[in-house]
Amino acid sequence: MRAHRSPADGRPHPNPSPRAPQAPPHAARRARGAARRGAHDTGGHGAALTAPRPRPYNAAQWPHDAPHLRHRRTTVDAEVKLAIIGVGQIGKRHLARYQEVPGARVVAICDVNETELRRVAEQNAIPHATTNPADLLAIDEIAAVDVCLHNNLHAPVSIAAMEAGKHVYCEKPLAGSYADARAMVDCSRRLGRMLSMQLGSVFSSATTAARLLIEEGRLGRPYYAKSSFYRRRGRPFVDGYGSASFVSRRVAAGGALFDMGVYHIGQILYLLDNPDVLTIDGATHQEIDMYEDRRRASGFDVEELAVALVRLAGGITFFIEEAWAIHLAGTDGSKLVGTRGGVSLAPFAYHTTMADMEMDGAFELAAAEKRRLSCLPEAAAFASPQHHWVAALQGRVPLLPTAEIGLNTMLISEGIYRSQQMGRSVTASEVAEASVATALPL
Repeated sequence: MRAHRSPADGRPHPNPSPRAPQAPPHAARRARGAARRGAHDTGGHGAALTAPRPRPYNAAQWPHDAPHLRHRRTTVDAEVKLAIIGVGQIGKRHLARYQEVPGARVVAICDVNETELRRVAEQNAIPHATTNPADLLAIDEIAAVDVCLHNNLHAPVSIAAMEAGKHVYCEKPLAGSYADARAMVDCSRRLGRMLSMQLGSVFSSATTAARLLIEEGRLGRPYYAKSSFYRRRGRPFVDGYGSASFVSRRVAAGGALFDMGVYHIGQILYLLDNPDVLTIDGATHQEIDMYEDRRRASGFDVEELAVALVRLAGGITFFIEEAWAIHLAGTDGSKLVGTRGGVSLAPFAYHTTMADMEMDGAFELAAAEKRRLSCLPEAAAFASPQHHWVAALQGRVPLLPTAEIGLNTMLISEGIYRSQQMGRSVTASEVAEASVATALPL
């Protein structure tokens, strides 16, 4: 098996840095698309009135690196043996999803709760169950490990797994700090291991639709994006669900940004081909009243609201707002805007100008997704994060760069915290240089 390499230049996505900007993972494809759209685009000076010429339907059936997939139509013929470290709420969810993936077999699990560990193993006929991660990593038949632990344990366990010869799938966020996430990605590159982060938003029907529109040139040159999600009153533990570990900086490393923001920020970064981060100007808040006994019991010390203005390479402005609790009825969702059109992601819609008239279009996403899954063999490899991970391990598809997206997301999130501390905008290089490991010892 091979480690992920970005299709643009054959290397993993580089460390985002304003000092040495690098081509994003899909730069080559973007360049080809720009050349294809040249007759219709105004080169950044405003959108032309004529609509882009759609590509033939068969050439755009599936947006996720479609040129790479069309010559890889193979059947599932290789069993992949997997292990899960951490079988709490998230680990059980991953286990259930693997059971839906042809060719995937979970053969080992690990957890500190021995009673629950044994129960899960017996219930699911899993042959190996241990409370010691080192014992699990010593099992030769395991090809890949799924890490479902607290955020500040992601890096040490993932690195240990890669050093033991395993590929790694890690629950989001990638780690508890940019420094730890950087160490994970560096380890993956150095050892040639595949590293992927759980990022379900990339596999949603809305993301697929947006990607198709981008591939066809329907958005033109992107210049503004917004990542937005609110809960009215949904802070873990203090508002009545989840454990106290979600709101402890020592264990979780962050609050709403790390719990929910990673999905929405990552979705936008994916659609933009993960551009370099230049500057971050952000703020965090913990303002709304909560039950005092729950606050004391949890030691709640993370943000419930984060906002930021991020400047990305390519002249893109990125606005972020993420809240566990806020006195508002809701948000209008994430959006991506280009010189020729824009998309709203939730609910999904396309906005453009046609024949000198403004148009807002809706799409039958569910029907399109069902049709692709029925008609296109490669579509099954993108049915869920677990389907894609197993397909990549089998060598059927290139691995989407979710780890690199997770690294960039961590840079932005840590940049928001640092901007709040400094009371000013910060550069990506400042954040990267100041970041320190927050990983807990094994």
